[in-house]
Amino acid sequence: MIIAHAEEADLPRLLKFRTDTAGWLSAQGIDQWSNPFPPEHILASIRAGEVYMIKPFRNADACATVTLDRDADPRLWTPDERSESALYVHKLTVDREFAGTGLGTRILNWAGDQAAAAGAQWLRLDAWTTNPRLHAYYRQQGFRHLRTVTEPGVVSGWVAQRPARLNPSHGLFEEADTPESAG
Repeated sequence: MIIAHAEEADLPRLLKFRTDTAGWLSAQGIDQWSNPFPPEHILASIRAGEVYMIKPFRNADACATVTLDRDADPRLWTPDERSESALYVHKLTVDREFAGTGLGTRILNWAGDQAAAAGAQWLRLDAWTTNPRLHAYYRQQGFRHLRTVTEPGVVSGWVAQRPARLNPSHGLFEEADTPESAG
């Protein structure tokens, strides 16, 4: 597997990840990602070097994506939590063809490596509030649920964290470029 920073030319594939996953979830009765995501927001994250594409081999189509940054939404994270060093996982998506292969676990472990290398104490994420299967998955990955924020306008209010630590088991990634510390 190859992991590399996304480029602006990857925007259509990133949008397709989102719409494909939203369709799959909708068929299961889950409304996650049912509203289109603003392409400008994704472009800003690409330009900031926060979006990564995962490919099964060089020159292949991406099979997964993740955004890793220091963006702590103040609606979700307390002032004390925002003062702690952490990296945040966003928009982790695995193509259905690669579902069940352990790729999501490897991506989360890679993100934990990046967080530890950046000196962060925590790897954090927020998940869709009404998707209990996703919550269970993240718990299985070692994340501890802190709370669920239910204020109006927050659709991804299930927040969790795990310690940032090196996870040598992810080692199946070859980095196509050398990621700089997110943030």
